[in-house]
Amino acid sequence: MITWSLLCITLALALYSLYLLYRAGRRPLSRSYPVLLLGLSLGTFLYLYGTWVYLSVYSKYVFGILLLLAIAWLPFNRRHMPAPLPAWKKGANLLLSALFVLATMLYFTGTTGTPRTVNLMFPLKSGHYFVLQGGKGLPSNVFHFSLRGAVYAMDIVKLDSRGCRAASVFSRKLDDYWIFNDTVYAPCDGTVRRAYGDNPDNIPPNMDRGPRNTNQVLLEGADCYFFAGHLKMNSVVVREGQYVKQGQALGCVGNSGFSTEPHLHIQAHARKAGVPWYKAPPLYMLFDGKGYLLNEVISAK
Repeated sequence: MITWSLLCITLALALYSLYLLYRAGRRPLSRSYPVLLLGLSLGTFLYLYGTWVYLSVYSKYVFGILLLLAIAWLPFNRRHMPAPLPAWKKGANLLLSALFVLATMLYFTGTTGTPRTVNLMFPLKSGHYFVLQGGKGLPSNVFHFSLRGAVYAMDIVKLDSRGCRAASVFSRKLDDYWIFNDTVYAPCDGTVRRAYGDNPDNIPPNMDRGPRNTNQVLLEGADCYFFAGHLKMNSVVVREGQYVKQGQALGCVGNSGFSTEPHLHIQAHARKAGVPWYKAPPLYMLFDGKGYLLNEVISAK
């Protein structure tokens, strides 16, 4: 199962980054800096990109504290003068460090330049939510980057008090995912251009029905098109052509279409005459004036 695999990879690499810092601390800096750089860059990369939420979002913060403690312990861990690293290993460590540093920088900047933005109300209420996928293009939003210009699209899940998105790391029960059946609200005033909800919800991790079978609402506002997908079967409460106000209920979060587990997919595009909404310029969504990136927590008001 991919969920378990991604979590195990994150945890294994996190332990490895701490081990690298331990090793670096036992050598003089002149000989240990390739190992030190690799440990630091890998640890920072994992803090930002790791799939911590599959265990608990708080595990990310625990790892961050352990990383800082390992760095603080470096000056007290000197032991001996080992032989220098072979040239090939030194070069490999430095190359990997450079790649992790680049990925860390791109986490904040993305690869799309300065994005056009739109300010919206967050479409969910009463709880803490998590950006399972999102960002400013590559590499943090790699899955959406390939989908018809959805470079700023977001996948949202809900967290409980333990910082978990579900009752277990992986469950086949839809109700075990805390966001399932959450009400989705209109983030702006607008006219409903597409609304249907007749497709059944997938039982995780099955998503054979594909993207054309996503229950959805497409809203045309004054500043943008707003799309919400993977809605629950028979939950859509608006109709095409209806004018809705900001905060009005649209439907509920489900697991229809190309989705392995319950979550809310959202994206926004500029209005452009003669151009289908999904081919219009994508917009980076701000909620109450703030943008969010991969693995960040959103506190709904």
